[in-house]
Amino acid sequence: MVERAFLWLILAVLTACSTVPLIDRTPEAASGFGPQQLVRAESYLVAAANPYASQAGARILQQGGSAIDAAIAINMVLTLVEPQSSGLGGGSFILYWDQATATLHTYDGRETAPQNAGPELFFEAGKPLPFQQAVAGGRAVGVPGLLKNLELVHQKPGRLPWAELFREATRLAEDGFIVSPRLSRLLAGSSRDKLLRNSQARAYFYPDDTPLAAGRLVKNPALAKTMRLLATQGSQAFYSGGLARRMVKAVRQDANPGQLSLNDLANYRAVEREPVCNPFFGHRVCGMGPPSSGGISLLQMLTLLEHAGIDRQQPSSPQAIHLFAQAGRLAFADRGLYIADPDHVDVPTPGLLDPSYLAQRAQLIDPTKDAGRVLAGLPPGRSSNSPQTGYSPEQPGTSHISIVDSYGNALSQTASIEQGFGAGLMVEGFLLNNELTDFSFAWRDRSGRAIANRVAAGKRPRSSMAPTMVFDNKDRLEMVIGSPGGSRIIPYGAQTIVGTLIWQLDIQTAISQPHYLHINGASLDLEAGTLLEQHETALIERGYRVKMRDLNSGLHGIMINDKGLEGGADPRREGLVLGR
Repeated sequence: MVERAFLWLILAVLTACSTVPLIDRTPEAASGFGPQQLVRAESYLVAAANPYASQAGARILQQGGSAIDAAIAINMVLTLVEPQSSGLGGGSFILYWDQATATLHTYDGRETAPQNAGPELFFEAGKPLPFQQAVAGGRAVGVPGLLKNLELVHQKPGRLPWAELFREATRLAEDGFIVSPRLSRLLAGSSRDKLLRNSQARAYFYPDDTPLAAGRLVKNPALAKTMRLLATQGSQAFYSGGLARRMVKAVRQDANPGQLSLNDLANYRAVEREPVCNPFFGHRVCGMGPPSSGGISLLQMLTLLEHAGIDRQQPSSPQAIHLFAQAGRLAFADRGLYIADPDHVDVPTPGLLDPSYLAQRAQLIDPTKDAGRVLAGLPPGRSSNSPQTGYSPEQPGTSHISIVDSYGNALSQTASIEQGFGAGLMVEGFLLNNELTDFSFAWRDRSGRAIANRVAAGKRPRSSMAPTMVFDNKDRLEMVIGSPGGSRIIPYGAQTIVGTLIWQLDIQTAISQPHYLHINGASLDLEAGTLLEQHETALIERGYRVKMRDLNSGLHGIMINDKGLEGGADPRREGLVLGR
């Protein structure tokens, strides 16, 4: 297959230019498109979405760098080789475990709405814009937060110099990288029209008006120049000066213009926030709090599943699927109503995770049939709810990194530019996000009450990104996990955690499980082309509308146990686990 040949070529190139070992990998396992093999290591592991990025991170760890050092190098390489999913023009959420102080830190580098953005940003003539009209071009561009977030974290645990962490991305941008089949395929897909609108994106991605072909060597001298600038001057060179002016110009002069200004860029701040944590079968699961819904909703799902007896079910059985679906319905009902930027909205985080409240919610799970669409509950401190939660179709242009370094520190980061290839606007070799479409397009519900996730100046749109860490009953780190996938990130993570902690699957097997999920919408989604197809009739008999579909997660996870480190990468994408 073309994909197999591509990754064979990439692995050969990487092995030739580095001493970092490709451990425990067979040709079949390394492909990222067929079966993956569990990867074991004693010192460090890194799991990222592209072989070039994994190699860059492993090289930093081999040099004595920390997990955050490796993450910075990986993010810069992903900006080049996986432009459809993340990069300098987007944002991120980071969990960082500091082994020396036994402290978990969480960092919010989510994009913000420009100061001139108002609640009717995505309205014209009194009506919400069609999604495809809103998502392309400058209107949906938020202030990028990725670089500020990485710089904030690096100030604390970084061991290698900042400039060193840009070296590999700069080299690859100058010398060239081999285009993957996935990137080529996506360029030929639905993002084509959006990218062709922008002259820089058109010239780079569609030379001779055709998509970059898989296996082609591509250079990005503009991005190399940007990397050198950021390596020597830090984030100041991104958020002010010539680069900032060019970003603002691209957004404001687009045919679908946005509100981004130089002041918006200059005033952006990444924020350290408190993690959200809850017990689960004797473990402690921790994630990112608002403005991400990922942490709260994943924890709600796990607690509901514990009450429902998921430990008595078999993986991928009809009853396990049913319980996951009902837990998903309940968690997503609360998510839609309550969770938004806590700097702008009063989010009842303690109430949503309150044990008594979740025990009460769990009683709504009928063990035999689908409850149908459910409403949000009334957590402690709230006296009313509403059936209207707004329209915010979150898209899966996202990437996840899991790292454990040789010092015992760990990092779980999910980064995004929203829809594939973001807004389609290229500036100095990288793409800008369209994250503002994660806000609700409507800003009031049918009763006239303001929707929590409405657009507001300086506000961060709600996200489903769910970088997660799991600790044992002695507060020792035992798992690092996360995934891309839009709102489906939450059930992807929950299923993997249940697979490892409850069903005793190794991390690779848990990641590779066929997916099943419900986000309180119209259908119960089952992964097409898997053994789940045999359960369709049984689930329809329980009252579900079943949809067989591609569920293209990108899970990357690491387990820490008495065997050392064990890592897994999602066979649905082109990720790679490396370590020593």
